[in-house]
Parts: sequence; C-alpha cells; structure tokens
Amino acid sequence: MSVFVLDRRGRSLMPCSEKRARLLLARGRARVHRVMPFVIRLVDRHVETSASQPLRVKLDPGSRTTGMALVRDIQIVELGTRESKRGAVVLSLFELVHRGRQISEALTARRAMRRRRRGTLRYRPSRFLNRTRPAGWLPPSLQHRVDTTSAWVRRMQRWAPVRTISSELARFDMQALDNPDIEGIEYQQGTLAGYEVREYLLEKWRRQCAYCDAVGTSLQIEHIHPKARGGSNRVSNLTLACKACNRAKGASPIEVFLAKEPKRLSRILAQAKRPLKDAAIMNATRCVLTEALKATGLPVELASGGRTKFNRTMLGVPKTHALDAACVGNVSLVIAWQKATVQVKCTGRGSYQRTRLDRYGLPRGYLTRKKQHYGFQTGDMVRATVPGGKRAGRYCGRVAVRASGNFNIQGAGSVVQGISHRYCRLVQRSDGYAYSRIATPEGVAETGAASRSALSLLAVNGGVSRAI
Repeated sequence: MSVFVLDRRGRSLMPCSEKRARLLLARGRARVHRVMPFVIRLVDRHVETSASQPLRVKLDPGSRTTGMALVRDIQIVELGTRESKRGAVVLSLFELVHRGRQISEALTARRAMRRRRRGTLRYRPSRFLNRTRPAGWLPPSLQHRVDTTSAWVRRMQRWAPVRTISSELARFDMQALDNPDIEGIEYQQGTLAGYEVREYLLEKWRRQCAYCDAVGTSLQIEHIHPKARGGSNRVSNLTLACKACNRAKGASPIEVFLAKEPKRLSRILAQAKRPLKDAAIMNATRCVLTEALKATGLPVELASGGRTKFNRTMLGVPKTHALDAACVGNVSLVIAWQKATVQVKCTGRGSYQRTRLDRYGLPRGYLTRKKQHYGFQTGDMVRATVPGGKRAGRYCGRVAVRASGNFNIQGAGSVVQGISHRYCRLVQRSDGYAYSRIATPEGVAETGAASRSALSLLAVNGGVSRAI
C-alpha cells in the first residue's frame, strides 16, 4: 500500500512506497503526520520543487460498504492495432463501511423515548406538522452515506494530487436510444433481456447454489415454484441452482424436493421474500452522491455497474468492494492491485444521550458528562504495554474510556478489558472511524500471472512514477 506524502507546507505530493517512507523517516527527512491511513510530511521540500502526476479516485458506492481506490492513470498502446487506451496503476485501496442501520435504530429509540416523555408530561401540548423538510431532503441514515463518501473524497484530495473522480452509477438505457417508442414489457425483450434479473439474483443469493451451497460453479436461474405447476417469472419466485440440483429438482415442488431438509426449505422461502431495501437505498442516494462529487470541482466520470463487472471479469481481478472500484469506468488494464485493503468503519463521535434505558424505556443509569478521562476519550487509537499480571502483553486498538481509569481496548476481532490508563500511549485521536487492514484476496498469484501476460501484449507509456 502506498504512503501519502505532504510537503513542508502541508500540500500533497505523489504517494511513495512503504520502503521509501521508512527511509525518509529514518534519515530525518520526514515526520509522521497521520497513522491511519499513514501520512508523512517532509521537512526539507516545498511542492514547487517536486513534480507530481495527476491521480484519480474511483468509487463503487454501496448501501452498506463503499469501495474506494486511488489510482494513477497511464496510457497503453496495443502492439497490433496501435490503439491508445487508458490503464490504471493501483496505489491504495479502501473499504468504507457505513452505519446507516445503527443511525436508523438510534432514531427509532429516540422517537420511543420522546413519546414516553410526552406521555408523562400531559400538560405539554401536542405538536403536529411543525417541521418542514427542504427540497432534496434525505433520511439521516441515507444522508450519512453521501456525507461520509464525499468526506473521504475530500480527504484524498488533501493527501494526494487528485485531479479526476470516477464513480459507478445506474446503467444506461441503450434500448431507449435505439427505439424511443419502447415501453412496458418490451424492455425485457432486447439484447440485455434477463441481464438485470440475473445480476440481482447473484447478489440476492450470494452467488451460490440455493440447494447445495456450491460456490465457484456455473449457476442457472431456477423457479422455486415450477412453471409447469403454475409458477410465475416474478423475481420473488426465482433462485439460483447449479446444473445438477436444477436437473434433480425438475418440475417437483420445493416442499417435496427438500422434504428431508426443513431448515434449508424455510431459509430459502424466507430469502425469496427478502425486501429490496439495499436497492431502494442506492436509488435514493445515487443522484445526490453524484452532485456531491461534482461539488468538489473535479471532473466526474460516471459508469454503469455492467461496465465494472465486464472490466473485472476480463482483467481477472477478484471481487471485492475496493477492487470493484479500481475497475470502474473506462479502463483496459489494472496494474499492481495485489495490495492490502484498509477498512474504514464509521463509528460516530459519541451520543448526546445521557442515560441508559431498560426494556420498559425507563432510565436505569446516567452517563458522565465528561468526554475525556486521564487524557483519553472513547475512539482514540492507543498502544498499551502491560508489564505483568493476568493481562501482560502489548495491545493496540481503539479505546473505550471509563471514569475508574480501567479502559477497554478493541483490537483485531477481540476486546481486552481492564487495562489501566497508566499503560496506554496515544497513537491517534478519535475521528469517528475505526481502521483495520484486510489481507490480499486469495488467488492473487494466478490472477497476477494473468495480468502480467496481458501486460506483455501492451506497450505502456508513462508507467514509471517519479520518486521523491
């Protein structure tokens, strides 16, 4: 993963490798500006004396996780046709995990507590229709996704010389371009008939067979209630099955086919009726996010999800949120994508609620009004070295402070309780996010070989980064 670099005045330079950053820090030419993501600041250079290359931020927006990739554009020329195309060298990968569900649940709890208070204070007059919503208003759980995504784009603008943005948007209506009079069911009878349905089913059923959980094999669209017995083509009646399961089930009812597996039967029937919340979230926020990206003042390139999948399949890149972002837009080659991904999880900056409630909505405990204890606050990244005792060892992660001075430290998948504040050292102040690293996906060696073979067929121009 590349390291962000700032000059002495805090202006962005070209990112460098981790090895180069270690050398600059060891020689005293740079200082640590930020730990996660890692940013260094040079002490002996201004931006006027350091040439930089324009970079591009790529986004793959999602309802729960948004993939982000910082890439450097290169021009590639095919040896046979001499046609110039655009490639991308991946510098950094991020996955931004939203917390829209937590916000929605918090608002629901606040609404219930408000109703309890108003029911208790009966002298308080009722208030109706006294709140107005501006044009373009979104629920807080949806506005959160737009705000956090645009905030991280602005962060990358501060840390790197970003000049362009590429984002995934809705698919274009190619059939309407060919036939302006198209309407109704005719949309499903064109060149892409069934394509949208298949993509939706792949996401809904997690790309595995519903009857045997087979993964990595060819999947077929299967009718839960067979058409031979009156079943329809509605999406709620469709699932995915491998060739063997589809042939074994045939036209038999699912209750008969899975008579010996009642748990799988109930799970499939429940999954078939799953609501389309994620699709509704994306439809509500895609245009607002596009306007927020355009407000940055940078050129914004929009592309469809079908183009992203085509690029990823042709280039042999594994499917992750961050690597999907690297394949967004007009790109013919993706280089150096075998990197670890930084997962950024939205945690918020605390709560205004001063009490804890029981199951009946009554207060059972009061929280302290002080946010800091012994110089730390919840969410800070700390490093603790316990010399002895039952919890002896070294710990690093987010801290949850207590007035008693015994803190909890949440690391990679585990929580250590009762660490004294005397052993804690501050690494980075809380900024509303939790950071972790995701290892490189499996199959990198084979896919990397495929990328190198594709690269051998192309002549790359401008593919060397300038060193600091």
